[in-house]
Amino acid sequence: MKAMSLRSLRHFGRNRRGASAIEFALIAPLMLGLYIGCVEISEGVADRKVTLTAGTLANLTSQVTTLTTADIGNILNASIAIMNTYTGSVAAKISCLKIDATGIARVTWGEATTGVTKRAPGEVVTIPANLAVPNSYLVFSEVSYQYVPVTGFSPGFSHISASGITLSDVMYMAPRISPPQYGARKCV
Repeated sequence: MKAMSLRSLRHFGRNRRGASAIEFALIAPLMLGLYIGCVEISEGVADRKVTLTAGTLANLTSQVTTLTTADIGNILNASIAIMNTYTGSVAAKISCLKIDATGIARVTWGEATTGVTKRAPGEVVTIPANLAVPNSYLVFSEVSYQYVPVTGFSPGFSHISASGITLSDVMYMAPRISPPQYGARKCV
């Protein structure tokens, strides 16, 4: 009896048929975690690129004093080029805001990418209180991007459907030299 048990134990010890299944069971959670972590990182990079696009759009516009339609198109295209590695469309708007004596910001002119409604002249824009300096100007950019994760879901964002999540950012920047004039529309 004892000899049969020792033989069975030796046979069991040499049997390797289930080794790969056990290895897979040990490695699968780690690999799945790495994959989902990469998806999260790509979302973070996309969100950062949206912020960079908004900053670039406001920065380029605030550096000039006079803009033509071609200039605005070039600034919009150059800013949106930051998002080139991502598929899908980027919605971008640029506006010049005049803040009156009471601290209310109104659009003097606005432009946007194709398919996006630009802000209308005279439209009131709510801005942070610390930026509402009476009788001043701001260049205001708005950028949004529809991010769809590779997996179709994103941990931590259970509300993301197959259509993704909208990443957006805004940027306010004071004109560097003088308020930019767009064609016949002055920012004054």
